[in-house]
Amino acid sequence: MFSRSGRIESIEGDALTTEIGTVVLENPVMLASGTAGHGMELSSSIDLSSLGALVVKSLAPYEWQGNNSPRLHETPSGMINSIGLQGPGLQYWIEETLPKLKSEKVNVVLSIWGRTLADYVLAAEMCSNLPEEIVAVELNISCPNIENRGEMFSHSTESTRSVIEATESITKPRWVKLSPNVTNLVEIAASAKEAGAEAVTLINTLMGMVIDIDERKPLLGGGGGGLSGPAIRPVAIRSVYEVRNALPDFPIVGVGGVASFEHVLEFMMAGASAVQIGTANFANPKISETVIKNLHKWCKDNGVQNLKEIIGIAQRS
Repeated sequence: MFSRSGRIESIEGDALTTEIGTVVLENPVMLASGTAGHGMELSSSIDLSSLGALVVKSLAPYEWQGNNSPRLHETPSGMINSIGLQGPGLQYWIEETLPKLKSEKVNVVLSIWGRTLADYVLAAEMCSNLPEEIVAVELNISCPNIENRGEMFSHSTESTRSVIEATESITKPRWVKLSPNVTNLVEIAASAKEAGAEAVTLINTLMGMVIDIDERKPLLGGGGGGLSGPAIRPVAIRSVYEVRNALPDFPIVGVGGVASFEHVLEFMMAGASAVQIGTANFANPKISETVIKNLHKWCKDNGVQNLKEIIGIAQRS
């Protein structure tokens, strides 16, 4: 099993011990990419080491300014964003932010993105010597491929496979984060597995738009945006369920509208091995600690020795 040295012994036998392929975590609760900044932003609010892992905001192999404002807007059941993947660049993060995260003793999942296959190749090369604190690399492929008329990499089996093959030099386990805005999600997930991804993260945001009726134009600076929060949870649950049903041996990380321990259980019963909390962090930065505490209580109250007992149980009912 791939894990940080000395940690397996300390979590062995715990009800929340989680395995995602070769990655072992103390519990199944992670913070989703883009909702906890580049790593340190929530360190004053929660004990980062209490998390299963923290997924950092996606980084390109270069600095990127992102989209024009406004970038965020509340919706009746969540929010829509058009940040545009703003970030300081992968090398800067490795040199300036990663050392600070090491002192927090938190498992880190690095997230990378690119506009071309060459970007992913370069990012992979920059990830060739990552420290043990980084337990996996999440490939964010829900971004436009400027070499293919702007079609998102995650919208076809071929482009999904091409990104995974382009990042083969990464020695850490690779998880690929897929878009729900497709009609063949199971086929795309299967292509990711065949290409070498160790797990799949389901789902990224749903495509949406808000119109400013006074200005008579899209409200967000980027035009459309990604819808997240409670509204997308049923979509995420079904996505997890269908991929698990078709690919029962392919680990899944569920994300989309998680805001309670009940939501974690729902994702896991559908087939996820772990979950990520995203939009709920904006409403309550301490939500992850509450969820972890309540998961422990639920396992005790229900005689569950380890949460892996319930993974995919809804498939067998």
